[in-house]
Amino acid sequence: MTRLLLPALAALALAGTAAAQDGRMPGRGGSPTRNAYANPSAGIAADIALAQLSAGKKGFWHALRQTAADDAVMFVPAFVLARPWLEQRKDIAPPVRLQPYQAWASCDGSLLVTSGLRQDAGGDGRYTHVWRRQPDGGYKWVFGHRLPLAGLSAAPDMIAGKVAECPARRRDPAAGASPAPRRKQPKPPLVLDPSGRTGSSDDGSLAWQVTVNPGGGYRFTASMRIDGAMQAIRDEAAGS
Repeated sequence: MTRLLLPALAALALAGTAAAQDGRMPGRGGSPTRNAYANPSAGIAADIALAQLSAGKKGFWHALRQTAADDAVMFVPAFVLARPWLEQRKDIAPPVRLQPYQAWASCDGSLLVTSGLRQDAGGDGRYTHVWRRQPDGGYKWVFGHRLPLAGLSAAPDMIAGKVAECPARRRDPAAGASPAPRRKQPKPPLVLDPSGRTGSSDDGSLAWQVTVNPGGGYRFTASMRIDGAMQAIRDEAAGS
């Protein structure tokens, strides 16, 4: 399903500015995730809020640190866990300008992928971000990178938003029964796998993967459910 995201995104961006001040990316008004839905425009708003936060006094490193998930990864150019690396960045990185071109959302809205034009001190480039919904309904990024401008088409008249096809629902024989009480599981320690990272939406309709090349560089891919099968939406290589 493809949706053209109209200028109403400006209103989302304004709402996202306030949320970005404390590191929360815009979602559905901070409502619980059980009420969330597929909304590609939330990814666009998250990109815009990130850029606006980077324009503040503390700069881009601060903006990235405030909006990163605990297990977010990045290349600098080595493959690292983002938050520990960003905590060491004391300098004020110049702000960035992000112009989203496309956004993809899983059927359940738990994962978003955005892509577009990035302008910073290094000139023009293109970017891709992966945003994961948080318990408060907002979004934080789990992966993001900057690539050379080559291969990026001219800015579209309207931003294209696509929603993954929903997986077939399975009949639950226990439907109607009282749910068993959930026990809170301890979080496993964060360990960086040097070979890469994978992730997917809660319903499996949108997935992403980073594979580190032994000789240097990496490859980022993302796929979403279309016509009953997972089909590639991004395939981007960087480094040597």
